[in-house]
Amino acid sequence: MKILMIAPTPFFSHRGTHIRIFEEARALEKLGHEVTIATYHNGDDINKYVQTDIDVRRINKWLFWYKKTEAGADWQKVILDIFLIRKVIYLIRVKKPDILHCHLHEGVIIGWLMKFVFFWKKIRTLSDFHGSLVGEMRSHGYLKVPYLGTFFRFLERFINGLGNAAVVSSAENIETIKGARKDKRVYHIYDGVSTSVYDEFVSKKEHLRQKYNVPLEKTIVVYTGALIKNKGIYELLGAINLIKDKSIFFVIGGFPAEWVVEYIKNNSLEDRVKVISPLNYFSLPEINSLADVAVDPKSDLGNTRQASGKILQYMAANLPILCANRPTNVNYLGDAGQYLDEVNSQNIANVLNLLVADKELRIRKGKQARKKVSKLGWDVIGERLEGVYKSIIK
Repeated sequence: MKILMIAPTPFFSHRGTHIRIFEEARALEKLGHEVTIATYHNGDDINKYVQTDIDVRRINKWLFWYKKTEAGADWQKVILDIFLIRKVIYLIRVKKPDILHCHLHEGVIIGWLMKFVFFWKKIRTLSDFHGSLVGEMRSHGYLKVPYLGTFFRFLERFINGLGNAAVVSSAENIETIKGARKDKRVYHIYDGVSTSVYDEFVSKKEHLRQKYNVPLEKTIVVYTGALIKNKGIYELLGAINLIKDKSIFFVIGGFPAEWVVEYIKNNSLEDRVKVISPLNYFSLPEINSLADVAVDPKSDLGNTRQASGKILQYMAANLPILCANRPTNVNYLGDAGQYLDEVNSQNIANVLNLLVADKELRIRKGKQARKKVSKLGWDVIGERLEGVYKSIIK
């Protein structure tokens, strides 16, 4: 099939949304499909890291000053999306895709518009929801005006009902999307991980620590992901401040890192924390594999209903994982997880101290996690997506 992915985001950025878009596209390419991605003018070139025939088509660089790659709303994206609509119209005429795979709520809106623009083609669309539109905006500090929140809740429900079928990354989002759809066609296409990439680093922990200038003799706790409020990074930094055990060393990878570096300096934590920024997605196997413990402090109090792809990366690295007691996390980890019912700095510090003190527990949890994640490869996800496409086209 010819697949046109609509990605209203600066693809490729080294974070969760983009990893899902890229890995879905690559899995489909490996199955023999022709994949084109329509996206913004800015973003990294995936061909610097992997050999692929995925055709990334960008809008013109009219907003040349727009260089934002981190997650979060921005009014300028409205202008970028207008340019993206123009690009998608061109690509539909030239590429003649069999299906539009629409990422994020903005992409679903664009796909819906294309059905009207090309009404005679009877275009088929798949809506790929990575989370909640309103939940995501609120988690970034938007929609504090009551009437604005009401409008966007109505808009989100309308968008949730669009497309010939929908897929969600998080099990927490299934019922919400299904409740907005007359056809009830919602599929859980979870995030994945390439476990084979991690295999070569299993026995190279000492070498990796030397490479990244991390203490060889200490217990390393790793966090790799966005360094923004709704990911729980504030709580993690507070926990580091509370932990007095000098044998614990923290590696924090992600962006934007300026405020994290400043926090570490202001709290005299330089000898206990290393910040790796910018964080390259294709370096994750190395960075995660040098650690002994992993942490994902995202609580989802903002009700974003997003899955956590970083947990799958940790699982592939054989790591015990401290995370929030959320349905999506429990679905991934089961007994392999070390859960927090309430995510705060004190609880994170307490459980990390427990994991560091009990090496046998760490090893057991790590092995359980690795065994579970072996069934969550991107190749399986590509086959599931292919099945959804076929059902839509029928």
